[in-house]
Amino acid sequence: MNNTENEPDMRHKRNRIIAVVAFTGIVVAAAIAAAQFSWFSGRKPLTPKYQSKLRLSDIPFNGQQAMEHLKALCDIGPRCTGSEGMKRQQEYIINYFKQFDCKVERQLFDYPHPLTKEKTRGCNIIVRWRPERTERILLCTHYDTLPYPMNDKRNPKGRFVGANDGASGTAILMELATWMEKGQTAINPKYGVDFVFLDAEEFLFSRTGRFFVGSEFFASQYAANPQRGYKYVKGVLLDMVGDSDLQIYYERVSMSWRDSSPIAREIWRVAARLKVKEFIPTTKYDINDDHIMLHSRGDIPCIDIIDFDYPYWHTMDDVPSNCSALSLAKVGWVIAEWLKETK
Repeated sequence: MNNTENEPDMRHKRNRIIAVVAFTGIVVAAAIAAAQFSWFSGRKPLTPKYQSKLRLSDIPFNGQQAMEHLKALCDIGPRCTGSEGMKRQQEYIINYFKQFDCKVERQLFDYPHPLTKEKTRGCNIIVRWRPERTERILLCTHYDTLPYPMNDKRNPKGRFVGANDGASGTAILMELATWMEKGQTAINPKYGVDFVFLDAEEFLFSRTGRFFVGSEFFASQYAANPQRGYKYVKGVLLDMVGDSDLQIYYERVSMSWRDSSPIAREIWRVAARLKVKEFIPTTKYDINDDHIMLHSRGDIPCIDIIDFDYPYWHTMDDVPSNCSALSLAKVGWVIAEWLKETK
């Protein structure tokens, strides 16, 4: 994903902070740390109004098991498109879903490697529940990792495992499978549900590279097949939803689409009913993410659920210890309950 907030303004704020710190004689190291936090996060302390008191034991969605999936994915290591780590991750995910009553497909695509221009094989994984249903709900996440932690101040070509940015949405969908299988999510019987794990969301080696290749291919294939026999009536993208300090605002682009904003309002109403206060009913960021391709290329009503206030974004510190089983439980529970209630 890519934030479209004003980067020059952020740079100006950072420079201003450093100048003030130097002027007042505060330790330079502290200034750099504060500037880095502002640059990657922009996070402000939440008021109690947006902090729920829920514990893991209060939530029926198994956040701890989702966290185990997140850790297992990160234990594989970096999982960028076409890598050995990605192949191991694909086998892990596909083998996991084989135990459930669903249909699992690989959607393969090729495109030039950003550096070598050699043909690179990407793979979206599609998991279909009730595949015979013609009206369907799309739940998706990207599951690839950035090749390098390009925002890391210490080593921008270091090791990146994408605990929040990549593994968190994947882990929630994997645990949601147990709800789908056991019938706990008694969604309207007219709907089928597809989980889609999107590849090549950020297989890039510079900030100006090509994003969203997997979602572009998925949406284009969907749109190009009018005889497919089904239609996505609602779509939800989960991205960066495991932050231990969870703050999920309405995403502005999602809310600007007349066919999509009602989906967000439905989900935030469910969160309010469940007292998951970390779903904050106001907009904050414009995010370029996979939902852009799904909506523009596939004409799929779709929203982005994302906590972009994450100080470890695209750094080596995006690791499981900076994620939370409780956050995964909160998001997973809200999505599961929304599936129950959606009309």
